[in-house]
Amino acid sequence: MLNEFKKFAIKGNVIDLAVGVIIGAAFGKIVNSMVQDMLMPLIGLLMGGIDFTGLSIKVGSEELKYGLFIQTVVDFFIISFSVFMFVRIITHFKRKEEVKEKAVIIDKKEELLMEIRDLLKERKENETSSPSYPYE
Repeated sequence: MLNEFKKFAIKGNVIDLAVGVIIGAAFGKIVNSMVQDMLMPLIGLLMGGIDFTGLSIKVGSEELKYGLFIQTVVDFFIISFSVFMFVRIITHFKRKEEVKEKAVIIDKKEELLMEIRDLLKERKENETSSPSYPYE
């Protein structure tokens, strides 16, 4: 059982996932601070100094804190947009790397070998698709 656990823990996917979770938690703290400390005060100023977190309605003996809900929804959209932009930037850089990899110059010898390979494949396909009869 211990050996199976070692194999599981050492797999690349598990380690990648762990790193992703740690970085995601740190990124979440950064975005949360940006929302709470920078954006929400600006939004509050633009809306006439309204602080969403203090908004609530008293219903009987309970208090519905809809301001906290609004704050959470705004946080969600800002975090989602931040993650979208982060992924978009990473994808942009990956595309540039792929374009560089595709721009590999092929040597003349390699090109001739590739043509020979393709001709041999084509010949083999033709032989298997149409049987040849020796007496025709």
